[in-house]
Amino acid sequence: MKIYYHDIKRKKPRDEQALNVEFCEKLEDMLGLVDCVVVATPALATPIITKAALWQFKRGSRLVNIAHGSLVDEDALVVALESGHISAAGLDVHGKEPYVHPKLAVMRNVTLTSHTAEGTIDTEIGFERLAMENIQRHFQPKPMESLLY
Repeated sequence: MKIYYHDIKRKKPRDEQALNVEFCEKLEDMLGLVDCVVVATPALATPIITKAALWQFKRGSRLVNIAHGSLVDEDALVVALESGHISAAGLDVHGKEPYVHPKLAVMRNVTLTSHTAEGTIDTEIGFERLAMENIQRHFQPKPMESLLY
């Protein structure tokens, strides 16, 4: 797998070589090359994955946002997903948290998970326990309402 990256600071050549990655000075130069874009950057004042940026993605590629919901224009993402230009998205952050964009919430080509950054070990254990309990409840003959906490 070839890995491209864009960042405000380029890694040292020896690190790029060791990681087998290639730097793209401009984000837009990278978008048309890759099959999957992973957003993993601190929050900024404006989205970096805008309507214009989404249409620079390689057709059929995927978007994963694990950084901050405000970095992706969710309305534009819906359009790109509905058109098939973007084939799928994985989001664990949302533009108006804790609310999820209503169209993204029902799309079969979108995976939504909960963002657990900065949690304590007790928080992580609690999330894992809750996830496993919900999976067990799903497969047991109990009403789905029992999944709501």
